[in-house]
Amino acid sequence: MAGIDVGAAGGHKRATNSDINMIPFIDLLMCTIAFLLITAVWVTNSRITADAQVPGPPGEIDVITPPERVLHVTVGESDFGLVWKQGGTVLSEVHVPRSGGTSLQEGLTRYPELARAIEKDWRQHREHYDASDRKRDQAVLHSDNRTPFRELVAVLDAVNATRRELRSPDGKVDQVAAFNPTFAVR
Repeated sequence: MAGIDVGAAGGHKRATNSDINMIPFIDLLMCTIAFLLITAVWVTNSRITADAQVPGPPGEIDVITPPERVLHVTVGESDFGLVWKQGGTVLSEVHVPRSGGTSLQEGLTRYPELARAIEKDWRQHREHYDASDRKRDQAVLHSDNRTPFRELVAVLDAVNATRRELRSPDGKVDQVAAFNPTFAVR
């Protein structure tokens, strides 16, 4: 391998062998470089920045707004549940008995008691009621997968029965639905 012969003790002069095999040395060096590069990348990725970097121009402080109030309408077998929540906090809970609904025509169902209860609850817990406020309150409908479609439509009609004034940019005041209804996802 790599070695140097400095000559014999007997006085005979030999040529100095200065051949060093560089291939094992290069292999060791390449493995060491690869190891150092890989560990350097992992070390920088595992760092957590602990400074207060926030988006936006420096000096501006964001005002934290509380979550909006949301009406959750639950369609049960014997009643309807009206629950007003603000974030994870329950503000009020009302149960409206389900009296089969009023059938106006064949297959058309209405829940007038539910519509009156939603109107009354909205008057107490509403968030967007000013005529210049273009945003509407949220209503989330929770139902079982087996609930017939005509009953879901009747509940949505009861939610949309609550109206409020909305002023258009030209100054005209219209009556619009107070809620933006959505369905809950399981």
